[in-house]
Amino acid sequence: MQSSASGLELKGVGKAFGAVRVVQELDLAVQQGEFVVLLGASGCGKSTVLRMIAGLDEVSEGRIFIHGRDVTDLAPMRRDIAMVFQAYALYPHMDVAHNMGFALELAGAGRAEIEQRVRKAAEILNIGHLLGRKPRELSGGQRQRVAIGRCIVREPSVFLFDEPLSNLDAKLRAHMRTELAMLHARLGKTTVYVTHDQVEAMTLASRIVILDKGSIQQVGTPHEVFNRPANLFVAGFIGMPGMNLLEGRVAWRDGAPLLAGPGFAWPLRLDAAAAPEGRELVAGLRPQALRPAAGAGLLQLQVDVVEYLGVESLLVGHLAGSSERVTAVLPGQPGDAARRTLALDFDPAELHLFDKGTGRRVGA
Repeated sequence: MQSSASGLELKGVGKAFGAVRVVQELDLAVQQGEFVVLLGASGCGKSTVLRMIAGLDEVSEGRIFIHGRDVTDLAPMRRDIAMVFQAYALYPHMDVAHNMGFALELAGAGRAEIEQRVRKAAEILNIGHLLGRKPRELSGGQRQRVAIGRCIVREPSVFLFDEPLSNLDAKLRAHMRTELAMLHARLGKTTVYVTHDQVEAMTLASRIVILDKGSIQQVGTPHEVFNRPANLFVAGFIGMPGMNLLEGRVAWRDGAPLLAGPGFAWPLRLDAAAAPEGRELVAGLRPQALRPAAGAGLLQLQVDVVEYLGVESLLVGHLAGSSERVTAVLPGQPGDAARRTLALDFDPAELHLFDKGTGRRVGA
């Protein structure tokens, strides 16, 4: 059975453990050379999807294709994939060179070919000076490079990464993100990368697949999922700090629609069909979209806490006259803003609207 010539394709792939369904029927096409990130909270099913692609878990239904070849029933070694695990999984008794070349040795490759591929991968990853060391003599970042090198030497069609940076400290994670981006640009391999870290997803991905409870919530570029979240889940999940979500009802005043809620009344860019009187909507507003107002402003923020972060400050408070919690990110250090009321504005085009009942995006 053949499928299209995409790098990787899932058709109706699902997974159940007994009566518990952890992955719904997923359809996803990853183009050759694309870097796709599966993003979601712990327990959303993203690692299970990766393990099914790798052949480590059987699918309960559906088919998996790599370069148009149905690999659903093939053993992991026959799928032309290589996987980097969170825990590195290096052999402690082998040196770096042997760890990197061991899979080729098992496959029957000659010594000269193994040495040539190991040297090439070590050069790409800048670990040539480590080839004679044992894993215990390496730092976390060096071990991760060796794990990646072990995949490179196999020259697979598809790279799979299962939260590879989660064991590293923040500074090293940032450095390794850059290294991974440069590696993908150099090798151009189809890559599927699992993480719960938004920063990794936003900085590495060609496209992001956002998962919740085993279902795809949205697939899009980092720009698309950030600027046009498809539903309330994506809106609340993507962005640091999280999007402000405020409930309100549509009210028409002087022939124009407003969204009115506790402590706010904002003009809407919706037609009558999308904004009937009384419709319940949830307004989403990024903290970065807020700015100091020249006059009264569209909202009055009673500031409870100010966190100074250097080039910007995080203000947390509530709308005047209500208990609605709002977060704003403003440049610099806004003086003694704590316990004061600030008038803030935003561009109405930055307001995201969602139906309260279905959670789906409303309007442009």
